[in-house]
Amino acid sequence: MKILSYILSSIFALVFFSLLLIFHPIQWIGLKLFGQEGHQNVVNFMNWFLVKSLLILGIRVQFENKHNLPENTTLIFVANHQSTFDIPPIIWYLRRHYPKFVSKKELGKGIPSISFNLKYGGAALIDRKDPKQALSELGKFAKRINENNWSAAIFPEGTRSRTGKPKAFSVNGLKMIVKYNPEAYVVPLSINNSWKVFKYGKFPLGIGSPIKIQTHEPIKVNSLPFDELIAKTEAAVKSAIY
Repeated sequence: MKILSYILSSIFALVFFSLLLIFHPIQWIGLKLFGQEGHQNVVNFMNWFLVKSLLILGIRVQFENKHNLPENTTLIFVANHQSTFDIPPIIWYLRRHYPKFVSKKELGKGIPSISFNLKYGGAALIDRKDPKQALSELGKFAKRINENNWSAAIFPEGTRSRTGKPKAFSVNGLKMIVKYNPEAYVVPLSINNSWKVFKYGKFPLGIGSPIKIQTHEPIKVNSLPFDELIAKTEAAVKSAIY
């Protein structure tokens, strides 16, 4: 099985990075000619390809939503974090809500397509070593999604779980987003099995384990005190992690 992993991982890496190289100039064209919406359409299309590229590894992505997510308002998607491959499905399957990510500053340069999207697509790029910068950037991000009627996607664990076991939530980032979006809804997301893509490390990649993302019932931000909101959100996220 591991021999097959080496073969399929090599093919996947070639396809994955080729997609990033191909879509980098297309993003630029979309932004320059058609503005923010044109750029977002390109990003959505790219992430569809990235999700489908996982089929090379025998990995299907299952997205389950049994709830009516509010339209024409800001949603705050709060999820556990297991791997890089948490992100393309969220962008694609939740594209009608325009999710924008909170990401570490280092990802804002040097990576084809990904860095361009983070820099020009409305994300928050925070310096984990500089709390003052991080809070300032989160404040700007929170106001930006409110003004544009976008949504936020945040992983409050801070770092990825290498084993799938959820970590405790850090609340500072979410608190800042909630502060400037009192009319928003928090939508908990539970992610399973994406950690298995990296169960051997960066190479070869794990094969054959389907990634599943499940939404939970939206929670109106101003319906609960912040501490209760966080507790309810964290409990919902962790309730469906196996």
